[in-house]
Amino acid sequence: MFIGSLGWAIFLLPNHITTGGIPGLASILYWGLNIPVQVTFLGVNALLLLIALKVLGWQFCIKTLYAAVMFTIFSALGQHWMEGSTLLQGQPFMAIVLGAASLGCTVGLGLASNASTGGTDVVAAMINKYHDISLGKLILLVDISIVTASYFALRNWEEVIYGYIFLFIFSVCVDKVVNMMHQSVQFFIISEKYEQIGRAINVNAQRGCTTISGNGFYSGREVKMLFVLARQNESAKIFSIINEIDPAAFVSQSSVIGVYGLGFDKFKTKRKKNKLQNIDGEQLIASSASAPNGETRVANS
Repeated sequence: MFIGSLGWAIFLLPNHITTGGIPGLASILYWGLNIPVQVTFLGVNALLLLIALKVLGWQFCIKTLYAAVMFTIFSALGQHWMEGSTLLQGQPFMAIVLGAASLGCTVGLGLASNASTGGTDVVAAMINKYHDISLGKLILLVDISIVTASYFALRNWEEVIYGYIFLFIFSVCVDKVVNMMHQSVQFFIISEKYEQIGRAINVNAQRGCTTISGNGFYSGREVKMLFVLARQNESAKIFSIINEIDPAAFVSQSSVIGVYGLGFDKFKTKRKKNKLQNIDGEQLIASSASAPNGETRVANS
């Protein structure tokens, strides 16, 4: 919150660069009607959070309210500290890059932690909960109209174009940070001590393992391989477990685009009322049993 709010107050507001979202709307009212940005920011966010309470839950709303209050306080302090400053004055593009990067990383970290700084982030989070649409693109679409509307306060198309450039850099930063925080990896582990490794990963890393039987082509021996899915930030812990039990284990790690299920992301499509059927026309009823994170069991009837 500290970095993002200061980036807005120090780099963007003094250079008349519209940011989109509620900060952008607050900026327009500040430039046009001299209404303090903090008043608009808190007022609109309070209204949106009341609407989002049922969809996103009270935990999301409390985190977002806290972030919005901190953002308001730090931006007010930033405006006070930089009053009369000429930092990056006459260098709008550099101000855009620094401001967009600081705000984008702040919003991305908030969304990855199941919160946001408020505003259009809340609207995007509500839509993203049910539809697999990029958060950055959703925010970008909503914000374009706000940046365009800033012309009526600025009366300068050059500054409006700077706002469009800001939105592009901002949306890229949001997507990069969210994807980085949600990045998942998969492991294939071949070891004679696979049972010990599997139990240790279950207990210490809280991740499930699937045992796969195979045969070594060169040796002709039967081998056991563990298949593990985990978050990127859990990789070091899993490698440490493997190395401690069997330093000679053969391990392959790779990134995966998406993992959905227990312990990972939820499916972002609505369940259809019509029942699925197999090739013979029989109805399929899927039921899942509890298992450690990364393991699922599906039964057909």
